[in-house]
Amino acid sequence: MTVSRGLVEAQSTRFAGLDPLLPAVPEPPEGEVLTAALPDGTRVAGVLAHQVHERRSAARLWSATEVWELTPLLGGAGAAGMDALLRAWRRRMDAANPAAHDSACVLTWPSRDVEATGVLMDHGLVPLTVFAVRRGASPPHPGTVQIRRAKPSDLDTVLALALTELRYSALVGATVNRPEAVELKRRTLAERLASGGPAWLAERDGVAVGLAECALVTAEPGNWAGHRLPAGRWGYVNCVSVLPGARGAGVGRQLMAHAHRELSRLGTVGTYLYYNPPNPLSSVFWPRQGYRPLWTVWEVRPAGALR
Repeated sequence: MTVSRGLVEAQSTRFAGLDPLLPAVPEPPEGEVLTAALPDGTRVAGVLAHQVHERRSAARLWSATEVWELTPLLGGAGAAGMDALLRAWRRRMDAANPAAHDSACVLTWPSRDVEATGVLMDHGLVPLTVFAVRRGASPPHPGTVQIRRAKPSDLDTVLALALTELRYSALVGATVNRPEAVELKRRTLAERLASGGPAWLAERDGVAVGLAECALVTAEPGNWAGHRLPAGRWGYVNCVSVLPGARGAGVGRQLMAHAHRELSRLGTVGTYLYYNPPNPLSSVFWPRQGYRPLWTVWEVRPAGALR
């Protein structure tokens, strides 16, 4: 069964009216097609993908192991269309027998579609993660730390700071502090530092107290980034960590002002990142650095808790 091209086009039109930074809606991904009808006969659809991450997959550090992810195609139906589709999803999950633990239902939707917010919450979904964007460089921020590019020889220091951030985020967001976290983080960070990925350390008296670990991503039609961002080269802010004893002194602001300038110098049109609204540090810090929500990732764990 295929999804109507008309739904894709109508949804692109609606998204353009919600937020000028939203890209055109792409063709839906592969997966199981769900459909629903409104009382007036309007039909909506969605594509449901099911994935089980392997134990050694890095994705398990920010995701449940078993994930059911829905891509809604509502056309112009709005909140009523979302409600009808989520009811169909709930009926499908009744037959799916998802894992009682370490499973999730996930849906990503434009942050500015406030009409959908109440409907999503009514069905048990929580706005656990925000995909936020920022354009432009930052002016220099005065501070007391020295900032330098991280090198492969800094792996142990970078790893320690990244794990500090992971452990805190696991308390307040979608992150999961798995037994394999140290091994997975070490492997990923070693690869990024060896390839020259942009990462910076903030040092005070020669001791690293902060980390900004980033990447360069090109958004273009057909790739994942192009489904979320306007076309162009973007900086991705993957991990920012400041040691607890150094927080509140402007280290994070100085570090990110430096990172923004360097990423802009590398030809980026802007930067993006994920943060968790329940996180009392990042939910305040990132808006002050000029980031604003573009997409919200709605989630319910375990998957059977979808209403």
